[in-house]
Amino acid sequence: MRLVVFGWGNEARGDDALGPLLLARIAAAQWPDSALIEDFQLQLEHVLDLQGAELALFLDAGRATPAPFAFSEIFPRKNLTHTSHALAPESVLAVYEQTLGGNPPPAFLLCMRGENFDLGAGLSDDGAARLEQAWAFLQRLEAGRSAENWRRHATKI
Repeated sequence: MRLVVFGWGNEARGDDALGPLLLARIAAAQWPDSALIEDFQLQLEHVLDLQGAELALFLDAGRATPAPFAFSEIFPRKNLTHTSHALAPESVLAVYEQTLGGNPPPAFLLCMRGENFDLGAGLSDDGAARLEQAWAFLQRLEAGRSAENWRRHATKI
């Protein structure tokens, strides 16, 4: 089952680095049949990365996310802002429907709670602990990679 994983955030902004750091863990573990995409933000062009995928995972950090993290299935939702340079993952899925036709692959969002997003800040102690918790959780998900299995582990954001 081909998986596409997006990790986005800015490593120069404290806990905003949680998505890219978790993506780096996946890269080091060399998950099979996986494409890993890192960027500062999601954009329209990321729709093309979803082509041929059977499952998608989005990794992010959020201030209002319940600690230590939330994991949920997400669906296409049109929510374009005045600019197309920063999209929510649901918007990427909606653009997939509009531009490529058909349904995007089942998609899930793992959002870790961040505490400090200041420019120049390092990862907070809480952020570092949540990264470890999210990594342990993702390893269990990978052991049973399927949309059905992942739905059983989903929480509400």
